[in-house]
Amino acid sequence: MSAQAHSSVSLSLFINGESRNLARPLTVAGLLDQMGLAGKRLAVERNGEIVPKGVHGATELADGDRLEIVVAVGGG
Repeated sequence: MSAQAHSSVSLSLFINGESRNLARPLTVAGLLDQMGLAGKRLAVERNGEIVPKGVHGATELADGDRLEIVVAVGGG
């Protein structure tokens, strides 16, 4: 039971191939905010599927999720 209690406060994610442990509950929008990426032009893929920007705030992350976050870089 202690492992389950631990998992209720800690969230293990893979972000761009790197393992991270974060506090839950956490949404995609909350993660982007913590990473200093809120408001930037980017794409988020969760477990192989694109997460539309309009649902970042409603998309709750789960233990073991694999995320790829790609930030658009403008040039000229």
